[in-house]
Amino acid sequence: MIDNELQKRILSSIVLIPISIFFIVQGSVFFIFFLSIFFFVTSYEWLKMSKNFSKKIFGIIFLLFSFYLAYLLRTEQGYKVFILVILISILTDIGGFIFGKIFKGPKLTKISPKKTYSGVIGSFILSVVGSLIFIEYFVGLKTYIYLNYLSFEQYGINLNLFILFFILISSLISQSGDLIVSYFKRIAKIKDTGKLLPGHGGLLDRIDGIIFTVPFIYLILKFGGIY
Repeated sequence: MIDNELQKRILSSIVLIPISIFFIVQGSVFFIFFLSIFFFVTSYEWLKMSKNFSKKIFGIIFLLFSFYLAYLLRTEQGYKVFILVILISILTDIGGFIFGKIFKGPKLTKISPKKTYSGVIGSFILSVVGSLIFIEYFVGLKTYIYLNYLSFEQYGINLNLFILFFILISSLISQSGDLIVSYFKRIAKIKDTGKLLPGHGGLLDRIDGIIFTVPFIYLILKFGGIY
């Protein structure tokens, strides 16, 4: 039997995910509008949560930086790579939630009491399995990755290991971002950043991993000579 919290998460995701995909695929002014809405909502939630003025300013600057690089990632790499990065973060979150609920076990940290070691393992497993399936069957994505990987072939780096590393590092960053936001929520003594999304809390609660993963991956792709 699916618990009430998970039911709410699934229903709100069914609404949010198709809308997000539409704006991401459309790009152009549609994507700018989409990012702007997310930026203003998450900024509001951050300002409401943070009590310290310097933290407020730092958080807004970071969010602006993150959303700007999200725009560049979508613009320069196309919607397929962008969706892949977002998907890894989503699967990381779902894997951690499901495995943590089922297997429970030792807590990972006091910063976020619900986080468990089983959840961490689940995050990696689901992000790898789901992303590999997505890469294999999403039209043109595997070819795109292969063509841009060729410059590394001369160094003896295996394509499959390269893809696996990309997924794992993205998942790790996403989990780290989740913990960082949880730390600030713990300081503010709140459970969620808002109540916008049933079963999820605030928008910042749901994209906390994404706002760290997207800029980090963009910088790797841009300055690491991978793409």
